[in-house]
Amino acid sequence: MPVLGIETSCDETAAAVVEADGTIRADIVLSQIDDHRPYGGVVPEIAARAHVEHLDTIIVRAMSEADLGYADLDGIAATAGPGLIGGVMVGLLTGKAIAAARNTPFVAVNHLEGHALTARLTDNVAFPYLLLLISGGHCQLLEVAGVGAYRRIGTTIDDAVGEAFDKTAKLLGLGFPGGPAVETAAAQGDPKAFALPRPLAGTETCDFSFSGLKTAVLHAVRDAGPLNDQRRADMAASFQAAVADVLADRSTRAMAQFASRHPNARTLVVAGGVAANQALRSRLVTAAATQGFSLVVPPPRLCTDNAVMIAWTGLERLRLGMTDGFDAPPRARWPLDAAAAAAGAKA
Repeated sequence: MPVLGIETSCDETAAAVVEADGTIRADIVLSQIDDHRPYGGVVPEIAARAHVEHLDTIIVRAMSEADLGYADLDGIAATAGPGLIGGVMVGLLTGKAIAAARNTPFVAVNHLEGHALTARLTDNVAFPYLLLLISGGHCQLLEVAGVGAYRRIGTTIDDAVGEAFDKTAKLLGLGFPGGPAVETAAAQGDPKAFALPRPLAGTETCDFSFSGLKTAVLHAVRDAGPLNDQRRADMAASFQAAVADVLADRSTRAMAQFASRHPNARTLVVAGGVAANQALRSRLVTAAATQGFSLVVPPPRLCTDNAVMIAWTGLERLRLGMTDGFDAPPRARWPLDAAAAAAGAKA
């Protein structure tokens, strides 16, 4: 039951072929980092144009690596959102075209569900489990009860954690992409060098806030004056430590709530691009252990945007007979929690 997955929601053009037993037959990702680096961030128009130029070639490479023809596929899965709408449209329309031409079942995948279900591919995690989804555009805690069954218990009230990393990297002159740059610099710094706040730590909800932390970094950088390499590393380490403490505090509260509702389930899954940060992983391992939870984090390559997770989500849905018509729309915003969506949540 091989499925072709297509991912174009941001600045990676990706295609993959995955089988029902979890075998990854092909995994091709073309990064656009060099295209966006001069601008210090992702430019939507450049990203969409790059997807148009490269997606067909990426799909051909994936099918060749998988040693399959289109007639061998049992499904086509493409990201339908959330993401940069121009890029989403490129991959979604391409997936629909292939499925229509071959009369193959089609699945319009929520990019966030791709992240949410990756741990089932890599670690065979059983439902239900608690998910911490951390990326450039998202920071959420969700209960994952099954495919398509999500309950949000915490979200950011302002900025996503990945955005905070990017803005901090820019303030420190560390370059783009910000997350890996901050992590590299932090490895040489003192995490106690700068006193930074831990927003919402200790509060009753499971929500996050990072705008105040970004502002604190801005003021600390301005007050410190010109930074040499060591002080820049110290600031990166202090910021990273603050983020780690916030994620651990919010996740600990969420684990307690989750355990009260699911006494026999003790798994915390961390997914999304920021989950590739090793320092954050280490801090969350400790937090999970204090609650009697095991921590599951997919390999770094499958934390960042990729088409393997899209193909796998397509497989999960196809097993349940969950397919989509060719009228499935592209979405810039698409909350996983249906109740949150009905209440007007953006993502």
